[in-house]
Amino acid sequence: MQSQILPISRSFSSSSSSSSDSHLMATKTMPFRGDEDQDRLLFPSTSFGGEKVMEKRPLLSRASSYTGTDGNNNNLNLQQQRRRRINSDTSLPSLSSLPVRRYSLRRDVGHAASETFLLTRLSFKLLRYLGVGYRWITRFLALGFYAMLLFPGFVKVGYYYFFSSQVRRSIVYGDQPRNRLDLYLPVNSSGPKPVVAFVTGGAWIIGYKAWGSLLGKQLAERDIIVACIDYRNFPQGTISDMVKDASQGISFVCNKIAEFGGDPNRIYLMGQSAGAHIAACALLDQAVKESGEKETVSWSVSQINAYFGISGGYNLSNLVDHFHRRGLYRSIFLSIMEGDESLQRVSPEVMVQDPSIRNTVSHLPLIVLFHGTGDYSIPSDASKTFADTLRKVGAKAELILYEGKTHTDLFLQDPMRGGKDDLLEDIVAVIHAGDEEALAKDTIAPPRKRLVPEFMLKLARKISPF
Repeated sequence: MQSQILPISRSFSSSSSSSSDSHLMATKTMPFRGDEDQDRLLFPSTSFGGEKVMEKRPLLSRASSYTGTDGNNNNLNLQQQRRRRINSDTSLPSLSSLPVRRYSLRRDVGHAASETFLLTRLSFKLLRYLGVGYRWITRFLALGFYAMLLFPGFVKVGYYYFFSSQVRRSIVYGDQPRNRLDLYLPVNSSGPKPVVAFVTGGAWIIGYKAWGSLLGKQLAERDIIVACIDYRNFPQGTISDMVKDASQGISFVCNKIAEFGGDPNRIYLMGQSAGAHIAACALLDQAVKESGEKETVSWSVSQINAYFGISGGYNLSNLVDHFHRRGLYRSIFLSIMEGDESLQRVSPEVMVQDPSIRNTVSHLPLIVLFHGTGDYSIPSDASKTFADTLRKVGAKAELILYEGKTHTDLFLQDPMRGGKDDLLEDIVAVIHAGDEEALAKDTIAPPRKRLVPEFMLKLARKISPF
């Protein structure tokens, strides 16, 4: 079937801790220790080059229960003690009973500093592993200039992320390192809201839940709850770990989001770049599990109204050489994907063609793929061929291409430009399809404010290393 650029539509059918704690209470980051201890916590014993020898140790400290020290309270029963919580981002009652949030500037700034320090260490560890060659030096410098040009926007979004009462950070959804998610809640809390479970990108190496803060803010302004799911990156984990983490995060959203004002009947799955690949793998793996007679599942593909894939890659065998030329070297990429023999198993485009799951594929939700034709990180052909393949096997698939848009235009430059954002409008149109009241509000929504001057956005586009 010949791929074609479809017209943009507004009427889609809606179809870790050093000590374990069994209570999963409020979390807080451990104070950083010496270099040797910190290296051991962040990067457990690992050998590369195709073999995965990964010691499963948590990255962040797990929750610890809060118990009083007052002697008069010694007779509190265990159940009452378990119900006590530290006033933190991860101890969350239902949305309807959320108290007025009390801020601690020192706590929030300390949290921001510790996470920044953590990510910086991870980046330098990765750079040391990749090797300091000419290509990586130039890309690292380009990344630095790119970040500087977008810095005014990052500051504004970062302030919202750390200080807005509508953001609930680092909610625990599992017992592995990085099993956290952030919730972005609309100001208007009346009535259950549609929900987007979002898996961020980052080349399977530098993904982080906070990367979705700009998207979360924008969708929350349109009365949509967003859950940004974090997951283990390489070398903390390989693709199987990433897909497992994402699936657990989706399960949390499907089963718990009603407690935060979400509508469990209107859940959408979304991923961007590497996150689009991981989310698609999680969706298909879940479909395969459901087709098994004795498989136990914690969520169902029937709970997902639609899947949104933004600038994703879905046939990894076709992308190995492209990534190698771009700097994600073959040896590293194959280590992430658990070897050359696993590429077919973790390629959604190949998976849907397996005759053994043909009946399962037909039950997948609507799949909408978004891609810029000027994307040189992951060519738009990746989405074109996946859409064609899905249609051939009987799945419902739509493709929307944005002429000349690059990998970062759709996710960063365009949203920071303010005004109308085509990608955002197309996503919201699918989510609000059939909801006349929401669609009416969308038509009168005020234009978004510009975050970065235009000349800086244009320069950032030219030097972007992505």
